[in-house]
Amino acid sequence: MSSTVRRAGLAVVAATLVLAGAVYGVTRSTVANAAVQLTGPQLVADMGAGWNLGNQLEASANGIPSETAWGNPVITQALIDRVKASGFKTIRIPISYLGKIGAAPNYTVDAAWLSRIQEVVNYAYNSGLYVLINMHGDGFKSVTGSWLVCDASDQTTIKAKYQKVWQQVATKFASYNDHLIFESMNEEFDGQYGNPTQPCYSNIVAYNQIFVDTVRRTGGTNASRWLLIPGWNTNIEYTTGSYGFSLPTDTYRSSSIPSGEQRLMISVHYYDPWDFAGQEDGNITQWGAAATNPAKKSTWGQEDYMDQMLKKMRDTFVTKGYPFFVGEYGSIDKTSADPANNTYRANFAKALVSTAKKYGGATAYWDNGYNGQYGFGLFNRSSNTVTQQGIISAIITAAGGTSPTTPPVSPSPSKTPGSPSPTPSTSSPTGTGTCQVVNAVNAWNTGLTNSITITNTGKTAINGWSLVFNLPAGQTITGGWSATYSPTSGTVTATNVSYNGNLAPGGSTTIGYQANHTGNAGAPTGFKLNGSTCS
Repeated sequence: MSSTVRRAGLAVVAATLVLAGAVYGVTRSTVANAAVQLTGPQLVADMGAGWNLGNQLEASANGIPSETAWGNPVITQALIDRVKASGFKTIRIPISYLGKIGAAPNYTVDAAWLSRIQEVVNYAYNSGLYVLINMHGDGFKSVTGSWLVCDASDQTTIKAKYQKVWQQVATKFASYNDHLIFESMNEEFDGQYGNPTQPCYSNIVAYNQIFVDTVRRTGGTNASRWLLIPGWNTNIEYTTGSYGFSLPTDTYRSSSIPSGEQRLMISVHYYDPWDFAGQEDGNITQWGAAATNPAKKSTWGQEDYMDQMLKKMRDTFVTKGYPFFVGEYGSIDKTSADPANNTYRANFAKALVSTAKKYGGATAYWDNGYNGQYGFGLFNRSSNTVTQQGIISAIITAAGGTSPTTPPVSPSPSKTPGSPSPTPSTSSPTGTGTCQVVNAVNAWNTGLTNSITITNTGKTAINGWSLVFNLPAGQTITGGWSATYSPTSGTVTATNVSYNGNLAPGGSTTIGYQANHTGNAGAPTGFKLNGSTCS
């Protein structure tokens, strides 16, 4: 078996399920509008471990995109903070447009939908993460209202519509720096698994060319932005082999790009062997050399096959200056059939990430938000908690990072393009007591983050703590990390979490929160730790 027998993006699959039942890479600036041109190898190193916000902005009901249509809650900053705190550096955001596109000839995308897309992008982008956005569900024949169909008869209309939508999206994000990457489409094919057909593949190649030309012509950072290009069904064999794939020309890219460098990446997915990774039964639950039960292990698709497939990406593209991106990979939860299944899921993820890294590619785990039997979830999106730490640790380690025990401050003080620059504000210690608190407020428009460092200045250890403080009027906490916060305005109590409750004499911990404000972006006051006034 040489191809992944793959259902449409796992979006529809996961929808059915729902309805039925860290510092590594290149150190660089993330300030908006500052385009830092990275070579392919630098980009792959900087992107690190990636994660998919799956089954959200590509979810739809009756042809209308809706982020909650497939059972996931509304996306929040707190979720993205948790993903970043777990060590991920890249987030792929699948997006459908479908019924949010207006009539010909302008094909105007609904303004509110574009604004919501931008808001979610900003959750990650303003945190210093890489963000990839695409056109995801518009080409699935199984989705109501799909139109980007490579074997449909009226290709002239399809191509005009496709061009207009990407023109609007690219214009919306033209000022964002190179931490934002566009992907032309997702798993585009004729809906029949097997060898590619013509002229369907020719139309896919044409879509990619329209995408590159359109994005480049919008100017700004788009003229030099990295763009992600898929082949037939994002299948490695059908992209590297002689089946009809060809790279688009990049005629309109910025003259600032050195002639010997590329700004195109190749998009592929990896779910081999499918009987382990995606088939919804308990038959094949083990993978790799560590498998202990041959009857539970697939007869193909082990480490040697994975290495062979990803080596093809290096030999075909990376050697010519085009990095690749495994935009989706993963395996479903079969612990109901085999309690040891998560061990093999972690082994699979670790092998995929490390092998891709070896051959010049970055990766993003497919998370559909579904936890439990046959789910891909690594996080609970309702409580913003980790559900599969073993798999996450395997991914982060393989990518070259470490899973932090204390979540990093998030988001960073990068600003939203077009908004005022963040205003740093650090309070000076005052007063006396057995604790010291230092704030670091970073504010923009109507939002802010505050990083609070608490130091035990006493002579005895603190085992479990609560920090009480007064928020300025007009501020409301919308999310936080490294502590629980209650209430969200007025006099707030921050209580330690499991990993930072013990403070030895001289020891410190850093917590933080994000808040909305109505004009007063000042730091809180009146800090008391376990009843003692802090300096």
